[in-house]
Amino acid sequence: MKAFRWLAGIALALGAAPLLAHDLWIEPTSFSPRAGEVVALRLRVGMNLAGDPVPRIPALIREFVVEGDSDRRTIRGREGADPAGLLRAAPGFQVLGYFSNPSWIELPAEKFNEYLKDEGLEAILALRARRNESGEPGREAYSRCAKSLLVSGPQGGAKGDRPLGFPLELVAERNPRELEAGEDLPVRLLWRDHPLAGALVVAMNRGGEKLSARSDADGRVRFRIESGGFWLIKAVHMVRAPEESRADWQSYWASLTFELIFEARP
Repeated sequence: MKAFRWLAGIALALGAAPLLAHDLWIEPTSFSPRAGEVVALRLRVGMNLAGDPVPRIPALIREFVVEGDSDRRTIRGREGADPAGLLRAAPGFQVLGYFSNPSWIELPAEKFNEYLKDEGLEAILALRARRNESGEPGREAYSRCAKSLLVSGPQGGAKGDRPLGFPLELVAERNPRELEAGEDLPVRLLWRDHPLAGALVVAMNRGGEKLSARSDADGRVRFRIESGGFWLIKAVHMVRAPEESRADWQSYWASLTFELIFEARP
């Protein structure tokens, strides 16, 4: 049964490939735990924040970490289990990160081109056209770069969100705990620790609100947030795969989840 669950998990994770623009995100049982509280960290894959569970699959995990104001630790868990990790919350602001080893997929040309358009990867569409590859299947290796933000205590720590060293990262430049309804949340997209310009960045919540913008020359976008609750911000970046790879393209899928709690105004 354990082996079956492990193999089923791999099949699910591979099925989370970009065929229908599926996202992967971290969903903790609490974004505002008490210090010392054990938080279950679920991995979810799906669309529009409706997701299926992804169990802990050691072969897919490159890094699964939590970074606080003063330390960085590996997130532990049981092989094949959902939730994929367990964390005892420390006081302050904590950044969770999940970086996967690459998985591989091949899509028919029409579906691959459609997916590129849906994810705002028009530059890859144009490059395929210049190479006379538009009618060729898309052979792709893809990795997940998921983050989530926890705040334990009233202040949330001094550092806030920060890069974890993943290839593609979304970094919230303001503590979500401090945001009020109608204010802007600045977010920066980094590729190999440098700003990534011109990428499509999408923000959504479970209330059906969905915002999108292209990153500027500094890799920044600003989203005007009107409602609280569970939020996901996502972006995808694709590059040519190394020659020794069996894939033609290599993509990185970044996500950032957090909770916004707006206090009622008098």
